[in-house]
Amino acid sequence: MTRLEEIKDKIYAGEYISKAEALEISEAPLQELCTAANDIREHFCGNVFDICTIINGKSGKCSENCKFCAQSQFYRTKVDAYSLLGTEAIVEQAKYNEERGVLRYSIVTSGKRLSRREVDKVCDSLRAVQEESDIALCGSFGLLDETQFAKLKAAGITRVHNNLETSRNNFPNICTTHTYDDKIAAIRAAQQAGLTVCSGGIMGLGETMEDRIDMVLDLRGLGIRSIPINMLSPIAGTPYEDNEIVTDEEMLRIVAVIRFLVPDAFIRLAGGRGLLADKGRQCFLSGANAAISGDMLTTDGITIEQDMKLLGELGFEVTLRDD
Repeated sequence: MTRLEEIKDKIYAGEYISKAEALEISEAPLQELCTAANDIREHFCGNVFDICTIINGKSGKCSENCKFCAQSQFYRTKVDAYSLLGTEAIVEQAKYNEERGVLRYSIVTSGKRLSRREVDKVCDSLRAVQEESDIALCGSFGLLDETQFAKLKAAGITRVHNNLETSRNNFPNICTTHTYDDKIAAIRAAQQAGLTVCSGGIMGLGETMEDRIDMVLDLRGLGIRSIPINMLSPIAGTPYEDNEIVTDEEMLRIVAVIRFLVPDAFIRLAGGRGLLADKGRQCFLSGANAAISGDMLTTDGITIEQDMKLLGELGFEVTLRDD
């Protein structure tokens, strides 16, 4: 029995692997690693696939200095800037996505956090969506507190998104206007309000494989089961405009290692997926079982129709999961 098989059997027995074991398997032959990760995905998750879409509900002029982001006011980029979208636009996009088979829809807003007035306005839009659609609602509204999250939950949100982005060790290299602990505090506040949380990171920020593993271990400790994995798409005008794009092979390795770390999670290919030559097909055969479809916040994505066709070819069943 190979070492990879030994570790896989440990996972099948209901045990979590350690950081040392994750680092060990990260150097395994790629095809063997991906095949084993896909086996783990099938064992714990079957062929269930969680697909969602997002709308850029408020764009640009962000007070934070995240070095990867086109929406930061610290950098000169060509991103469109606008205030919070009105209810009509949010409802229209929700219905468009639902008609195409999407089961979850997320409103994403720029900035450190929404103001109280903006939270109230979003709540009005959420209630309007519920009146005209059955689509599940998610939101990414920054570093809110438990009371604000509870208000959003009462208006229809069932899940919130808040990426850790990278490891605790690497985070200060990426952003200095808020902290890693600020992120964790917001995640815990959302959980206390009764919401599930979607949280992951971006690959290509200068992090190591150890950074990636450390981030996922923190997510595992927080009980996160929806983990978006973004590929940095370098944006002109940001400090990371010249960063190297993560290769297709490295993304396969990242996805597979994450599956070993969180065997029952929904590992979600997110921003940057269009940079992959096959748009994620091989990642979906290497442990990934979720995706954000359609356009991203400031970059083009992959159409819902293309994704649904691909998922059908791979034998996945699109299902809503909120655990």
